[in-house]
Amino acid sequence: MKKSSRFITILLGLCLAFALTACGGGGNSGGGGDDENPQSAPAKTTFTVGICQLVQHDALDAATKGFRQALTDELGDSVVFDEQNGSGDSATCATICNGFVSNNVDLIMANATPALQAAVAATDQIPILGTSVTEYGAALGIDNFSGVCGNNVSGTSDLPPLDEQAKMIKDLFPEAKTVGIIYGNSEVNSIYQKDVMTEELTKLGLTVTSYGFTDSNDVSLVAQTACEENDVLFIPTDNKAADNADAIDAVARAAKTPIIAGEEGICAKCGVATLTIDYYQLGYATGKMAVKILLGEADVSQMAIEYDPNPVKKYNKEIAELYGVTIPDDYIALN
Repeated sequence: MKKSSRFITILLGLCLAFALTACGGGGNSGGGGDDENPQSAPAKTTFTVGICQLVQHDALDAATKGFRQALTDELGDSVVFDEQNGSGDSATCATICNGFVSNNVDLIMANATPALQAAVAATDQIPILGTSVTEYGAALGIDNFSGVCGNNVSGTSDLPPLDEQAKMIKDLFPEAKTVGIIYGNSEVNSIYQKDVMTEELTKLGLTVTSYGFTDSNDVSLVAQTACEENDVLFIPTDNKAADNADAIDAVARAAKTPIIAGEEGICAKCGVATLTIDYYQLGYATGKMAVKILLGEADVSQMAIEYDPNPVKKYNKEIAELYGVTIPDDYIALN
């Protein structure tokens, strides 16, 4: 029995030694470990980025294009995109974002407010970057928003200086007394712009009335009422308005009521002029933020919302001539 016990003891010792040797050798076998830190993880070489764009129109398309280009410029083939479109439906955006979470993407880019809200509802772990979102405090229900979300969300804003847009209306239409604001009544950022513009226009001595519409079924009727009751119309950066800009234009032309638009995509279809940001550059800036997050160079919870510092005055030559509006020299004609 003594010899048998000694043999078992020796055998167990040899097994333990072999196991320790195997574990120690794992750090030098290409598994990403090293002598100092045998459990260190290998650097990730491929990233999957989910893109949820609310709807297809010029501004959002440009932002997505800029975002992709920035990531491609920095990361090349090491980034894989899963780009999907919500077709203007919040429920579809929710399905898309839940799919991104199930697939464990490395980052979600949410293009427009409903897409951002869907992404936030889907995950509080995966980094989320918004773009084409006007005001993050309003979009996410953050009171006294400081410019940093403080969670897994950051991004870029497409909010132009609303006080300057109000002044544009006064400068281009000095005889106007009344302004109607047309907006999609389900978009919180449009409501935010409507409220701020009402304050700014009122300061300039103008009477302001707001006209919310739901979708293509009522937009023409709402636009008709707005045209009948006002000298000038204002349309904020609004996805539903952008999607229905042709219908609004048809009504405004018939009524001979000019429109100032919140961004150039809407202006190109129905506006006289706009103070607009560059959505491609906005998306590109969002892409640069994404690169820092993916490479571990920045913490999304500490990244401030970024804004376009150089909005540009642009005008629609054909529509300006239609209404006989004299455009100052510091405006650029839309292509």
